[in-house]
Amino acid sequence: MRIILAQPRGFCAGVVRAVDIVERALEKYGRPVYVRHEIVHNRRVVESLEAKGARFVKELDEVPAGAVTVFSAHGVSRAVEEDAAGRRLPVLDATCPLVSKVHNEGRRYLSLGRTVILIGHAGHPEVEGTLGQIPGEVHLVASAEAVDRLPIPPDRPVAYVTQTTLSVDDTRATIEALRRRFSDIQGPDTRDICYATQNRQSAVRELAGQVDVLLVVGAANSSNSNRLREIGTEQGVPCYMIADATALQPDWLRGAETVGITAGASAPEALVQEVIAAIAELRLVEVSTMGGVVEDVQFKLPAALLEPEASAAS
Repeated sequence: MRIILAQPRGFCAGVVRAVDIVERALEKYGRPVYVRHEIVHNRRVVESLEAKGARFVKELDEVPAGAVTVFSAHGVSRAVEEDAAGRRLPVLDATCPLVSKVHNEGRRYLSLGRTVILIGHAGHPEVEGTLGQIPGEVHLVASAEAVDRLPIPPDRPVAYVTQTTLSVDDTRATIEALRRRFSDIQGPDTRDICYATQNRQSAVRELAGQVDVLLVVGAANSSNSNRLREIGTEQGVPCYMIADATALQPDWLRGAETVGITAGASAPEALVQEVIAAIAELRLVEVSTMGGVVEDVQFKLPAALLEPEASAAS
């Protein structure tokens, strides 16, 4: 059986930075370090950090006074930031810089007198954080169909921003619907869409044309992993999302000569290698990696973790 690995796949620069922040905080300040919500949506990553001394909490009232606290890669609202400041918690912010960029764009559009429209999925942690970072009128839409239901006059100046785990392809129809409805509209350049989301989705579309079965390694609560599975299915290929190798069903592979494997942006490469090993227990395999974008993006760590004598930044 041939196994073809998507390129790129797995960890993006924002996830690498977030995990690094927790690990370096543990090295510098000692255990425990408290993390609000899952640092990224992957159980293996969370369990690995827990074993090193990280403690994950739902809300800040679970954090002891003075304990080093990390905000997850998805970002948080202004209310959460103010709560942390009020509790005098030393905070390390692991928000992905691309998510922070969306926050800044939303605030800028609001300052220009525009009503802001956020394209994203209700309830997602990133969306909740973004809604809470823009101090004014913000409307959430998840699809082109929802645009006509927006309670905004068509001649009002508006602007849109997008959830980073949505690609250019995911948002295209919604943006077109917004442009049809509103006469005065602004939005970020498509180059501002998360590079990692777009790259992984483009790779899956290409990979789907080369395989009989497609496996997506990722967590059930990972938005970008679910979208990869949806894209594989849309391409007409049997596509399954699995959290790890234990979820692999041999029946999925029956009759397949070529299997494609990709991984969501929060899934570590170790999980991919374990899935390969599980398949190799069933069949003799030959593994190759498809040609694709080689990502070399790196994001800076918080200054507090780069300065030996500094304390955690608030």
